[in-house]
Amino acid sequence: MYGLTPFERKSYDLFNAFHDFEKDFFGETTALRSFKTDIKDEGDRYVMEAELPGFDKEDIKLDISGDNLILSAEHKAEDNEKDGNGNYIRRERSYGSYRRSFDITGIDADGIEAEYKNGILYLNLPKMQKTAPASRRLEIK
Repeated sequence: MYGLTPFERKSYDLFNAFHDFEKDFFGETTALRSFKTDIKDEGDRYVMEAELPGFDKEDIKLDISGDNLILSAEHKAEDNEKDGNGNYIRRERSYGSYRRSFDITGIDADGIEAEYKNGILYLNLPKMQKTAPASRRLEIK
């Protein structure tokens, strides 16, 4: 008789018995915990692209707290199927909330622009302009 042992080899740590317990028990659920982002340096600004497929623009929130940009999104979707009597044959619901914080030190927070298109949130993050110290002549007394 064949066992239900997966084909991959696992290394078990005697001193950490619960290592990867959550992943082994619930499967790979890391896709629900975070979202992928790409950040490009374009000289005078950074451009951040965050993958948030399936979200409505209203579900995404951008907050600035001190030197942190906090991007959060909440998603709730339903897939309902009914037979002729209105009874559910299958009902699936998925819910996920995401939250990431980004350090925006050196970014002009007042000039940040955001656009959500085709499941990708585009953020235009202008860099702070370096200002040369004002020069002035001192009077000799």
